[in-house]
Amino acid sequence: MISFAIVIPAYLEESTICDVAERALLQCDNVIIIDDGSSDNTSGVLQNMPLTLLRNETNMGKAASLWRGMQEALASGVNGVITLDGDGQHRPEDIPKLIKLASENPDTIIIGSRLHDRNSIPASRYRANRFANFWIAWASGYPIEDSQSGFRFYPASLLNNIQLDTARDKCFVFESEILIEAGSREIRTKAVQIPAIYGESMRPSHFQSVKDIMRITKMVAGRLFRKGMNLPGFYRVVIAKEK
Repeated sequence: MISFAIVIPAYLEESTICDVAERALLQCDNVIIIDDGSSDNTSGVLQNMPLTLLRNETNMGKAASLWRGMQEALASGVNGVITLDGDGQHRPEDIPKLIKLASENPDTIIIGSRLHDRNSIPASRYRANRFANFWIAWASGYPIEDSQSGFRFYPASLLNNIQLDTARDKCFVFESEILIEAGSREIRTKAVQIPAIYGESMRPSHFQSVKDIMRITKMVAGRLFRKGMNLPGFYRVVIAKEK
């Protein structure tokens, strides 16, 4: 049986984080929430809940918050880490799907993929995601489904052996770069289907499609150039997939 912790970065999530935390605690008693310097009452509403609450005194960005939560989780001796967002777009009830696939595929990143639910995804987000998928998969050397989903299972065997830049401007780049770093270590990804949840009741996403995709593209280009364009990876992702 896989032991795991749930890591939830939160920034200005006062209206949703309690519900997400309560549902996460039904799946696992090792829940770690990182309040990334929120100016609202995100930390306050969690004070009496049986979870680990970490707070960044200033807004350090999603990358730093995720990494801090991951290190806290690894220190507890778990086999893996589940990450999900605090705004309600990821359902804690889907965690068993990720854990089941992780149990069947040791040392594999499991991604909750929304791409099958195309009608529920804003067109601009869907196109940006598909664009990012191609480049990130090429750089990693292996096919990846929904590279922009933050609902994931990471094996401890990966997290214990990598070190990535978590500067504030890395934000969503971090979650793409970790997939590329995993591929370079021949750690692959598999996906389970989850619903795409968007709605007017949710706060606007912190993901900025054009700006963040450009940052991701710049990072991926650098990785590809350093790998001599990674032609074996291109073959596995594009040519072999089409056969």
